[in-house]
Amino acid sequence: MTAQPKRLPKLSISQARRIALAAQGFDTPRPAKVDRRHLRKLMANQQVLQLDTIPIIARPQHLVPFSRLGPYDEATFDRVAYKDDEWFESWAHEAALIPMELEPYFRWRQADMAEKGHWSGEGMTPEYVELVHQALTEHGPLLTKELPDPGEKIGTDHAWGGRSQGRLALGRLFAIGRAGSRRVGNFERQYDIIERIVPDEIRAQLTPTRADAQRELLRRASKAIGVGTEACLADYFRIRNPEARPLIAELVEVGELIEVKVEGWEKPAFRAADSKLPRQIKASALLSPFDPVVWFRDRGEFLFDFRYRIEIYVPEKKREFGYYVLPYLQGERITARIDVKAERADGVLHVKGAWHEPHADPAEVAAGLATELGELARWQKLDQVVVATKGSLAPALRSAIGSNS
Repeated sequence: MTAQPKRLPKLSISQARRIALAAQGFDTPRPAKVDRRHLRKLMANQQVLQLDTIPIIARPQHLVPFSRLGPYDEATFDRVAYKDDEWFESWAHEAALIPMELEPYFRWRQADMAEKGHWSGEGMTPEYVELVHQALTEHGPLLTKELPDPGEKIGTDHAWGGRSQGRLALGRLFAIGRAGSRRVGNFERQYDIIERIVPDEIRAQLTPTRADAQRELLRRASKAIGVGTEACLADYFRIRNPEARPLIAELVEVGELIEVKVEGWEKPAFRAADSKLPRQIKASALLSPFDPVVWFRDRGEFLFDFRYRIEIYVPEKKREFGYYVLPYLQGERITARIDVKAERADGVLHVKGAWHEPHADPAEVAAGLATELGELARWQKLDQVVVATKGSLAPALRSAIGSNS
């Protein structure tokens, strides 16, 4: 007798979007006043905040909470992350902040880094790395420039030119879990030995097996994305698909994941068993290029029908939309994108270009986006929003805001 194909529960694309956005915290209204509790809940929902140094408007790790919570005190965020040590930096989804409790679950990645030995072509020896670790132990925490022996600049294969031996050695110690870092001053990395960053009670925990650690990370990824394909789940913490596949099957077997068929998706999808499906999403939010909603670009296309590529490293003449383009989430759809910059010397939030998506009504998009841009300007202490003439949405947005450039 021929086995019958498995009949999977079905989700409409609208249902999938609402599940995904609820998992990311877009199903609740913004609080009247944001405090530590809101930031802690946000991290509990997301499990990871990607870091980046580009402060075109605000640093990406600060912009992600704004998208969900509205204006808040960035200094409070930094206190929770770097003074209270509730979170710590690791290679998670790129360089990222993650909850301190997750430290044991990334030891397998640090072990992988350690097995690679010193980085080829960078002129470092294990002996020099040990000297830098000793300096951290005796004199830390330290900025790279504060190392007793920062070393010579070496290497020419980096986009930013050569780097000092000291900086590379610190990066090596960070990657293998012997050093950690906090951010100070103008987002500078201050390194210290891991024993002074990760609490004793966490470091004393037994190291999970590679499979156990990755299974837990996939479990947390499923809760953070709500619903997604195997690739979506694996990408969240950068686990290789071949390693993720059998672990996802195990989570399905024990009922923590439910395999589903999503309207329009070619590949199977997996829904977290405890995910929420709200009746509607009332979001109005500008998203960082490094927001979990859009950071896996393929998912943005099949979930939101939104093709998005960051063009920071594209030559200006070849850019389609602009240097630093933010998607605009309105309800359960991404309805627009804007090229925007905070020009602090002039007190201006400058929208250099604005485009609406084909499915969206320009007037409706402009009305919501104008309000959100006002909130963004207020948060960043900018006096006005100025909209240029570039882009299909520019006329409606200029009218909604009443600004000219």
